Amino acid sequence: MIARRHAHAHAHAPALAVSDAERRRVEQVEWLAASGPPGVPELIEMLADPSWTVRRAVVASLAALGDAAVDPLCACLAARRDSEARIAAAVDALVASLGDVDAAVLALTLDARPALVADAAQILGRRGSTRAVPRLAELTSHPDDNVAVAAIEALGRVGGRSAVDSLVDAVSSGNFFRVFPAIDVLGRSGDPRATGPLAVLLEDPRYLLEAARALGRTGSRGAVAPLVRLLGRPSDGVVRVAAAALAELRERYRERYGTAAPIDEALRSEAPAPGVTRRLSQSLAGADPAEQAALCSVLGAIGGDDALLELTRLLDADPPVASAAAEALGQLSRSADPRVLAALRDGDSARRLLLLPLVRGVAAADEVERCLADPDAEVRAAACDALARIAEPGSARALFQVLDDPGPRVVHAATTAIQGLGGPEVEALALAAARDGAPAARRTALRILGHLAPPSALPVFLASLGDPDARAREQAIHGLASLAAPAALDALVEVAADPAARIRAVAMRALGQSRRDPRVIDALLAGLGDGDAWVRYYACQSLGKLGWEAAAGVIAERLRDESGQVRVAAIEALSGIKGDLALAALEQAARDGDTDMRRSALIGLGIAGREASLPTLLDALSSPDVATRLVAVSAVSGFSSPEVLPALVRAASDPDESVRAAATSFIAGRPGAEATRALVALLVTSRAQGPLLAALSTPVPGRIEGILDALATADDELSPLLTAALARMRLPGADAALLEALRLPRAPARKAAATTLAAVATREGFAAVERAARTDPDPEVRRVSASVLAQWA
Repeated sequence: MIARRHAHAHAHAPALAVSDAERRRVEQVEWLAASGPPGVPELIEMLADPSWTVRRAVVASLAALGDAAVDPLCACLAARRDSEARIAAAVDALVASLGDVDAAVLALTLDARPALVADAAQILGRRGSTRAVPRLAELTSHPDDNVAVAAIEALGRVGGRSAVDSLVDAVSSGNFFRVFPAIDVLGRSGDPRATGPLAVLLEDPRYLLEAARALGRTGSRGAVAPLVRLLGRPSDGVVRVAAAALAELRERYRERYGTAAPIDEALRSEAPAPGVTRRLSQSLAGADPAEQAALCSVLGAIGGDDALLELTRLLDADPPVASAAAEALGQLSRSADPRVLAALRDGDSARRLLLLPLVRGVAAADEVERCLADPDAEVRAAACDALARIAEPGSARALFQVLDDPGPRVVHAATTAIQGLGGPEVEALALAAARDGAPAARRTALRILGHLAPPSALPVFLASLGDPDARAREQAIHGLASLAAPAALDALVEVAADPAARIRAVAMRALGQSRRDPRVIDALLAGLGDGDAWVRYYACQSLGKLGWEAAAGVIAERLRDESGQVRVAAIEALSGIKGDLALAALEQAARDGDTDMRRSALIGLGIAGREASLPTLLDALSSPDVATRLVAVSAVSGFSSPEVLPALVRAASDPDESVRAAATSFIAGRPGAEATRALVALLVTSRAQGPLLAALSTPVPGRIEGILDALATADDELSPLLTAALARMRLPGADAALLEALRLPRAPARKAAATTLAAVATREGFAAVERAARTDPDPEVRRVSASVLAQWA
């Protein structure tokens, strides 16, 4: 058995009370750290302190001292190996050090003592040292198993793509202790050369399952054939592992290149139905939910009548599996439609809820309309959503019949579907429902007429101002605002002085959707002084929407309104009004003690877009409040000043995930080389590569050129991500850039371009990869090119 030291031996130790003696020693550590380099020798002596609390303080102090502590720590690690606690602490300190560690630790790898070399390899791996990769690759063939395993695991942390040949040697060595860790690292490398050696291990029972999982992690088309062969094995367990690997393979390919179609094509080619389909179905018994979901994914990719039958049956399984089955049915071609419609007709509410998102085409309209009578409100709402997608005008009458449904979600979905249909029949049905329908139907019909705004609706709106249902009257007021007729404006101005505060508030809101008529402005200005807070609120909002600059002063006075919602509405209004007065009021509100006021003002300053406000917005990016930082990120994103992009880059490393995601998306939308360089830098340092890869794939001006520039200097780990970003764009310019990348001077870029061009699978791309396999000056590029071509043979 190989004895290996755990990298974080104390990471999960229980919290203990600190004794007085320990506290004094921690204070001594702090004093020594404050003394700077002269305190290093005594800190080194304290690395073996019996208290973990003290050792942790020593490690943090030595790491913070940087270069001053690097050589003494390396000397301690090399010379004082009598204490496991000291060794572990020295390793941790070097891993966390702020100094230049790599050179000194690389020197330790030349030592004759295997234990020291293994420690050095561990340090380099935990630090993610790309500089150390060549030496780590050499160490994978070290005579000592401990050293070789430490080097393999270190390559797994750093990224093993540039050490593929060494990893291939390790998995082919026959040495169990080296083969097993190398399998995982080789699979994660994503290099097409990994598939052959991993496929060979499928014949060895000791490695079969782990090698299958690693093949799934490669994301390589060449892994499909060996994994499909496992589907014919007699062991259900092996079949399930192979299916899970194929499902992961599809997902990784999709994440990398934006589509799983080439993997699905290979699956259908390598897995002739019905034999494989039946074998997959047989292995479902005894599979856990995750394995069943993976089996559904593979069945959906293979397709065929047997797969359709099995997937339809699985719609009645537990929810996670049923959802996976529905998703797999959705990925099939239109050949699945008849079976989906039959299942929709005969199924219960749970099955219908799964299937309705899958239906498409006019032929499905009748079956979907039947679902409008389902006892489950969620099913009725999903049926409305499906009818909206199908967009069959003949469904309008059926949709109108559910406008008085007791479920608000159903009514909303039906309304949206009807508005999308439009047309003379919808207009006629809406007019009739607004006149004669039940109260709920009248309200919704008036909303639909307000959206469509036909001139024929004016008499209905005017008549509905006297409707006994208060909410119907409110919908009629909003409907009047959608019409250009003078009589509609006359009626709006009149109801703005209605005795009922609620009606006045609705009228104020509606006036903001009309036009800058003097009567409208007068009514809104009067509303600012109304005794009801909501009337004042909507009066502020509407003046802002109309951009009435002369109202800036009276709106600014509402910043001191007794009601919080009015103060927020005043800020919102000022953001839509030009002029120095409005801007000054917003600046003052951005420094208000009320958090809601401050955030609203930041949004307003962002909307106003005045450069003078930028310092206030940039300062808000450092707020301790997450929501404020999130608002500030959105607000600064519209500015083009040079300091904005660096600020967004800092926000992309924010401790809060929502702030990071927002900043990344805004950087993604910025054109030019600088934004591309920023995304590439984030891609190098971040572990969340999926969102950054999606951001880098945003096809804004200058993005393709920026990625090509980055490829010119990229290493083996970065190059495949950059070429994948080009592939995900699905643009002629991006395809041309991939061809150009195959001619760049650096071999890492050419290897990545060859792999990606084969994945994109265009005729021109295959021809270019074939030339590279024959004529590229670098033997590794030739091997990679030949390897990816072999996957399509």
